[in-house]
Amino acid sequence: MPNVPALDSLGLTVDLALAGLTVGSAAALSGIGLVVCHRATGVLNIAQGAQAMLVAYLLRDLVVVRQWPVWPAVACCLLLVAPALGVLLDVLVYRPLQRRGAGVAETTVAGIGVFVLLIGLVVLVWGSAPLSGAPSPFGGTPIPLPGGHGLRPDTVAQLTAIAVLWLTVAAITRFTRFGLRLRAVVDDRRLAGLAGVDADRVSAAGWAFGSLTAGLVGIALAPYLLLDPYGLPLLVMETIAVAVAARLRSIPVAVATGLALGIAQAELTRVRPSGQLLPLVQALQANLFVVALLATALLAGPGIAGEYGDRAPLPARRAGRDGAAAGGRAAGAVCLVLLLLPLGFRGNDLRSALLVPALALVLLSIVVVTGYGGQISLGQAGYAGLGSLGTALLMSGRIPGVPPLPAAPALLFAVLATAPLGLLTGWPAIRRRGLALALVTFAVGTAMSRFVFQQPYATTGLTLDRPGFLAGDRAFYLAELLLLGLGLAVVHGLHRGRLGRALTAMRDHEPGAVGAGVNVPGLKLFAFVAGAALAALGGGLMGLAGRAFDAASFDPVRGLLWFAAVVVAGADSALGAVLAAALLIGLDAGTTAGVSAVAVGLLAAAIGRLPGGLAGLAERLAVRRPQPPPGTAGAALAGSGAALAPGRLTPAGRRVRALIAARQAGGPAEGADP
Repeated sequence: MPNVPALDSLGLTVDLALAGLTVGSAAALSGIGLVVCHRATGVLNIAQGAQAMLVAYLLRDLVVVRQWPVWPAVACCLLLVAPALGVLLDVLVYRPLQRRGAGVAETTVAGIGVFVLLIGLVVLVWGSAPLSGAPSPFGGTPIPLPGGHGLRPDTVAQLTAIAVLWLTVAAITRFTRFGLRLRAVVDDRRLAGLAGVDADRVSAAGWAFGSLTAGLVGIALAPYLLLDPYGLPLLVMETIAVAVAARLRSIPVAVATGLALGIAQAELTRVRPSGQLLPLVQALQANLFVVALLATALLAGPGIAGEYGDRAPLPARRAGRDGAAAGGRAAGAVCLVLLLLPLGFRGNDLRSALLVPALALVLLSIVVVTGYGGQISLGQAGYAGLGSLGTALLMSGRIPGVPPLPAAPALLFAVLATAPLGLLTGWPAIRRRGLALALVTFAVGTAMSRFVFQQPYATTGLTLDRPGFLAGDRAFYLAELLLLGLGLAVVHGLHRGRLGRALTAMRDHEPGAVGAGVNVPGLKLFAFVAGAALAALGGGLMGLAGRAFDAASFDPVRGLLWFAAVVVAGADSALGAVLAAALLIGLDAGTTAGVSAVAVGLLAAAIGRLPGGLAGLAERLAVRRPQPPPGTAGAALAGSGAALAPGRLTPAGRRVRALIAARQAGGPAEGADP
């Protein structure tokens, strides 16, 4: 009898470990796909979660809606659709970037664009409401094991798939000519091409394999949860921790890490502390992969940093001063029209427009951090959520020792309290760039969402209402416009003078900025703190606009959409952020949900063909002028480079220009010295 409790405890441990194998094996499959794809292409497939979601939705549609048999539907999804999707992404998105030597930043933005695009397509086709009834190819009773334990058939299938894929990749890599070519491409893609290796074929095979494993992960996870166009991609994206722990190279480490995390997450459910620690421990039990992603991204450091060398993080605008002035005037006029137009709206149209200035402030924070500072930050939605939640907590009197505050002081204190928290992402940015920094900032934003915004202990019993003189939607919108104007003035000031030159130097060439005496670590911290403050202000206004704190508004997936929208509009364009906010809100409000994600995703996936985003395109178009007919004085001046604006020449220069023009035309030079 004394041994019975011990036996019961051992049996529970075994049962939990077997249950954890289901999630762990799915994470291991994801890790295999990410590692193989990265080894073959040099790209971390950020869009793998969206690919998994798309395959899961398609399988459900074929089986539940169109009444296909399960196995033909699975074969169609895994053997046809998934590999074809991978090859298509390689040909249309990643191969052009690789051929022109694009940096990690452009490739990362393109991956985010694909991620957003696939989510938008799913929302357009199947809607945004969660769907149930995803089929399981290996449903049935558990397989009995010694000791009275049972193992689910689908878990056995996933473990078998892991073993088959692992052995297949090892055999191909070591014993075939294709494996030799793969190793050559991994070592030096350019040198392999000179040796006659078809690197494009190797990349296509890598993307097809990565997409196949993504489909396997989607089919494996879908039966255990509701199909959600935002939740499932985020869940799969968290498994990037497995590949990062393997340093994007070792399949055995990826498999072991995935299985270990799945089992550990299941075993943690036995921990039930009493008191105030219980909600935190429960959140940890459900989100262990988020913690692992943050830890692995911080520990991996420069190993996956993807240094840019002397290239800017994102293609900069190159239209020149005249193009910038002309493009800025055009963008300013469009922004003014879009912001004043809602003053004539009523009802739901006006209520939807309330989100535009608030979201514009959040997007301005990305302009400061990424466009001016050159630091990829995917976690700004977290700081916006902190601003909204902090305002609600202060207005509700939920902060110990602080009485309930009116809306304006609550918003101000929430912004001031959130700004220093920008160090959560600013401090890791001191020694990280590129992919490592993107993963750290994404993990921080996801942790904020999972451990704070989605927890009842932080979000119940909140009051979030506007002051009496701003209770009307039109009055509140005018107040938002005033705050947006102040935000634009601050951001414009950051981009001018000595501080602006230092930020530009750090963005364009960090080692050169250090050599020039710029305090790069301090400047990075400043950019993240200022960005956190702007995001918190915008998030607080979003909460006041809707009179409630909505955790879904600050979901990490929405943060990826916002980041992509800013890059598409022009990462270093403050007015572009305002235009992006208006288009994001206007497209979904005026058409169908998902249209904005599709539009932004398409443009972000093609960012390599849009240097500087839409703002850069507008500036390049602004400087294009009709060429004068050949043989005329204007043509001669244009060809010689003398056709400069009068305001940019000295008096002597103007006399010389007039003399040259007169001689070309065959007449006296008016105003020129004889």
